[in-house]
Amino acid sequence: MKLSQTPITQHRFEGYSFFLKRDDQLHPHFSGNKARKLMALLELEDKGVTHLIGYGSPQANSLLSLAALAKMKDWQLEFYVDRIPDWLKDNPIGNYRIALELGAEVIAVSALTDEPIHPHDYIHANRLGEGCLYVPEGGRSPIAERGVATLAKEILEWVQSNHMDNVCVALPSGTGTTALFLHKHLKAHGIEVLTCPCVGGKDYLVEQFRELGETCFPAVLETPSKHHFGKLYRQDYQIWKALLEQTGVEFDLLYDPLMWRCLSEWLLVNKNKTLLYIHQGGIIGNESMLPRYQRKYGE
Repeated sequence: MKLSQTPITQHRFEGYSFFLKRDDQLHPHFSGNKARKLMALLELEDKGVTHLIGYGSPQANSLLSLAALAKMKDWQLEFYVDRIPDWLKDNPIGNYRIALELGAEVIAVSALTDEPIHPHDYIHANRLGEGCLYVPEGGRSPIAERGVATLAKEILEWVQSNHMDNVCVALPSGTGTTALFLHKHLKAHGIEVLTCPCVGGKDYLVEQFRELGETCFPAVLETPSKHHFGKLYRQDYQIWKALLEQTGVEFDLLYDPLMWRCLSEWLLVNKNKTLLYIHQGGIIGNESMLPRYQRKYGE
């Protein structure tokens, strides 16, 4: 398994040159920002752990990464969700499909109790006992810093060995954990970190930063209009297809298009900067996202 020192390749998009950190190549199932954030758990030596506990969406990238981690560690993953749509049960696809193949138990809280309860609350009431290792949604936890610090070190080594100037690192944010810890470990070296809020707006993202105990944050870019997480946007689909055609690299359909929409405006006034984009994986999620886009907007 190659879980560090991913390659950095150079590309052009819409006339701009940029570099791409290929963290999607860390591992077929344990890749991208989730692998970096969970690296400390991969290295954990605790024979008392038997079950890995998490929650989120049945198509979340974190589900697949946790399933892969559990498989590597010989743990049982219990991943709690609000509900599992009947169509998905009947025709497993994307992250959900592969997580099941890896042995994950995806458990709908709605099937366990008649009382309305969030998966987070159900876990805290019922599944934090002996042998259980709990991971917050999206890996938003101080345990993520160790793996992200390793990523920052790799970036710094690349910058220094290639004598790069005015480097800016860009990546989209869900919980913002990766961007926050990258900023923490790169700011002293004059490397700016740019991100954008994909779940909620800037205020929500800053609150996520604060809950991790930090006080200095990466630069947050936004589009002029509100962007709803998981909603299909023609502009997102178009920029995703253009990236694939012009770079030959497949990006994530859920997060990356919004970041590139923000970067398209940023690049207009930052032509002197060297852009390093972090590919955070999530490609298997396209197995479910792409058909949705094709049904709505055509091939």
